[in-house]
Amino acid sequence: MTTGTYLEIDGRPALRFVRDYAHPPQRVWEAVTDPTELVAWFPARVAFPDAGEPVAGGVVRFSFDADGDGGSGRVVLHEPPHRLTLTWADDELRLVVEPLADGGSRLTFTALLGARDTAARTAAGWEVCLSALDAALAGRPTPPPGGPTPAWRRHYDDHVAVGVPSGAPVPEA
Repeated sequence: MTTGTYLEIDGRPALRFVRDYAHPPQRVWEAVTDPTELVAWFPARVAFPDAGEPVAGGVVRFSFDADGDGGSGRVVLHEPPHRLTLTWADDELRLVVEPLADGGSRLTFTALLGARDTAARTAAGWEVCLSALDAALAGRPTPPPGGPTPAWRRHYDDHVAVGVPSGAPVPEA
């Protein structure tokens, strides 16, 4: 089942995922911005070398256990505990945490993509990653996301089936 939505923002291909949590916004904010918590769900290790935490205009570095360098990007926007925007390669990742009336919070994760044909592939990856975030926040951590798994393949096929643009090379298992 897909939870992401394909859209275009200012003419740019994008994916949007919305998750509601029983946790207060500060807890969700920590899960999506603290490098020690990002390892539970984000597809790369994240470091903020300028200050150890996100700083608007600062550098963000991404790395992978298996093959090292994942590139770098910039912190475009940092408004704790509600908004963080990062660049990573050709993509821009926007995370917005909002309070809900019941004391919980809503996470809206939007990925603006560098290329339209990467949408289904990228959506499948974020589906797997956000499921890992859901599990971590529920106190049931799962192994960190990595490589194309059967779950990734199901998400990919589901996104393609609903018309999300595809065509970019798909990684092999």
